[in-house]
Amino acid sequence: MKTPDIDAIRAFLLVADLKSFTRAADILGTTQAAISLKIKRLEESLGRPLLERTPRRVTLSAHGAVFLPSARRLLASYDETLRCFDTPRRTLRIGVSHHILGADLSHWLRRLAQADPEVLVAFSLGTSRQMLESYEEGALDIALILRHDNRRQDGEVIGSERFGWMAADTFELEDGAPLPLAIQPAPCGMRSMVSSALEAHQRLWSEAFVGSGILAIGAAVSAGIGIGAMVERMAPAGCVDVRARFDLPELPPRDVVLYCAHRDTQTRALVSTLAQAIAA
Repeated sequence: MKTPDIDAIRAFLLVADLKSFTRAADILGTTQAAISLKIKRLEESLGRPLLERTPRRVTLSAHGAVFLPSARRLLASYDETLRCFDTPRRTLRIGVSHHILGADLSHWLRRLAQADPEVLVAFSLGTSRQMLESYEEGALDIALILRHDNRRQDGEVIGSERFGWMAADTFELEDGAPLPLAIQPAPCGMRSMVSSALEAHQRLWSEAFVGSGILAIGAAVSAGIGIGAMVERMAPAGCVDVRARFDLPELPPRDVVLYCAHRDTQTRALVSTLAQAIAA
C-alpha cells in the first residue's frame, strides 16, 4: 500500500463533512477537478472506494465510513505535530514615567520590538507615583520611575536624570513678575520638587498652564505659555534652558529606579534594552 497523501486525506474529510466537492474546493482554494483527483489517488492507495458519487449527492461508502474516524485522528495528530514549535507570545506589562521617556517613546519601543519580537508589551505611561502604585498592586511586571522621596528604598537604580528650566527661546519675563509655570496637577513628585526649589529660593510662581504628561507640558512651553521643568532632551525643538537668564534655582537630580517582578533571562534582556535605550 502506498502511503496516503495528507492533503488528500484533508480533502476527503472536507468532502465527507460538506457532502460536496465544490464546497470543499472553495475552502481549500482549489478546483473541483483537483479535489476529485486527490480523492481518486487516495482511494487507489488504499485499494478501496471511499465515496459514492451521484449527480445529486456525495455519500460515504462502507469503506469510507470505516476510514473516516481514523482519518480524523490522523489529521488531528498531524496538525498537532506541526504546532509543536508554536509558543504563545509572552506578555510583559511595563509602566514608565513619562518624564523618563516622553518624546523618546517611539525610539524605545522600536528598540524593544527589535530586541525580542516574541514578547507582547502591554505599555503604560504616566507619573512615577501612578506607575509605582500600579506595580505595587500587581498590575505591572516592570516599572521604571523617578524616585522623588524616601518612601521606598528598594528597586534597582539604573541611572539619574537632571532637570532644567525650559522655555521657548523667545520667551520673555517681566521684572518682578511671578514665574509662569507649565506644570502638572497635584499630587505630583515633579510639582513638589519644583515648588520646593522655588520656595527655598524665595521666588514667586504661578500656574500658567496645568496639564498631565510631559508632552502636554512640552507643548505649552513650546507655545511660549510658560516655563517647564524637564529633562533637556525632552524639550521640544526651539526651547532652551533659561535658568541663568532668569536666575532660577538649580533643580536636584532624581534617580531612575527599576522595579521588576521577574528575574528570568528573557525579562532581564528586555530590561537591559530598556535601560540602554533611555541612556542613548
